[in-house]
Amino acid sequence: MAAKGPRTDEARSGIQVIARAAELLRALDGEPQGLSLSQIAGRIGLPRSTVHRLVTALEREGFVAAASPNGRVRLGPELLRLAEGGRRDIQAELRPLMQRLFDDLDETVDLAVLDGDHLRFIDQIPAPHRLRAVSAVGATFPLHCTANGKAILALLGDEAASALLPPRLERFTPATTIQRRALLAELAEIRERGVALDREEHTTGISAASIAVRDPRGTLAAISVPMPTQRFTGREAAIVRTLRAARADATATLGDS
Repeated sequence: MAAKGPRTDEARSGIQVIARAAELLRALDGEPQGLSLSQIAGRIGLPRSTVHRLVTALEREGFVAAASPNGRVRLGPELLRLAEGGRRDIQAELRPLMQRLFDDLDETVDLAVLDGDHLRFIDQIPAPHRLRAVSAVGATFPLHCTANGKAILALLGDEAASALLPPRLERFTPATTIQRRALLAELAEIRERGVALDREEHTTGISAASIAVRDPRGTLAAISVPMPTQRFTGREAAIVRTLRAARADATATLGDS
């Protein structure tokens, strides 16, 4: 058996550093107020001195940044810049599909991505009707009571979905589901059906249907069709069929496995 050389050891060491840096960045995900070096060390099981070296290197590259004067750090602007690049890519890839849905259904079509523990709208084709559902691009929405949020939670699976949900589910309307067990049961139905529904759960008078997809970069996105409930009622089955076909097209377009 050939002896291991110094280059092999260097390569293994480099891979280990990358893996540790990735663990550190994941520990900071969802922590807008940042974490101390001791907190990071506890979460990823590394000595504080090792965490300090990793943070120093990542800070030089802009992947982490100071969150407070007392040494807490958070995810840095370079990661946000790279994430925005991924969003622009998925927006461009899914725009033709959004246009086809708009042409077929004659209703508003939204595109949102998972951003931490909420949704962020990144694109929209507004309906031509005077009475329509429109959300501002850049606006954020909760996951548990929106069609696009539930579509993404269903795609993640119960364990990952539960980790994203707040300890207490906020009630937005009388129709909002605030029991975690009931929500998880609904997510199982969404996986079976392939389409998530919002029947006035976030906004009274507005209903919606949505599909979720994941691109090869790991970006989670949802295409939704919101509309006044009076136009949703009676069209639900047709909307679901149209979105099921769109999900197959989106998966093929993005190459999602």
